[in-house]
Amino acid sequence: MMLNSEPSSLSVPSAHPEPEPAPGAGAGAGAGAGAGAGPAGKEPLSREERRRRRRATAKYRTAHATRERIRVEAFNVAFAELRRLLPTLPPDKKLSKIEILRLAICYISYLNHVLDV
Repeated sequence: MMLNSEPSSLSVPSAHPEPEPAPGAGAGAGAGAGAGAGPAGKEPLSREERRRRRRATAKYRTAHATRERIRVEAFNVAFAELRRLLPTLPPDKKLSKIEILRLAICYISYLNHVLDV
């Protein structure tokens, strides 16, 4: 029988060995251990691991999404204000953000030229 003729083939190590934990990461980083220590209190979690676990909570994600919405809204309000200050024809023409920035650069350059003359 061919399967029994090579018994050493069963003990050959896998081509993909188990990865070693990253330096500073506690053993069992995926387990639900407390914030201050790894499983059974063996090794304290690194700052990076504690941050990663905190960011994985639903409460943190919700708060982060709220902050991001507020930031994007403020960003869009600033672009709308800049757009309002720029002369275009027609005045209500919809411009992309990059078009607003390019137009602002040209307008500032024009105003500098007017002041220099």
